[in-house]
Amino acid sequence: MYTVKITVIRKACYTDLIEQYENPIEHSCDIQLGQVFFAKDGQKPTGFCDSAWETLSPFVQTLAQGGGNFYDGWMKNPHSAMLSCNDGFRPVSFFVETIEDDKKE
Repeated sequence: MYTVKITVIRKACYTDLIEQYENPIEHSCDIQLGQVFFAKDGQKPTGFCDSAWETLSPFVQTLAQGGGNFYDGWMKNPHSAMLSCNDGFRPVSFFVETIEDDKKE
């Protein structure tokens, strides 16, 4: 199995939608821009958001098993994907890619 690197590429916050539709909450996303996680053997990294993992896990598990080429050539690197979590108020975009284990630091 391959290690999959998950990098936080972008965070958005739609305050207009939050004000219109969301009940007030005290705490939301802890993920930071530029943060990097490593999924070993297709498993959820420690500290990774459960909700985001639901979206990313099928892609991470496919990459961890050596698969890729999602949607017939969607990505320039066939062993990667650009994905977002399912939070419609504060979506986070992640770049997931297969890496060689010896490159992980």
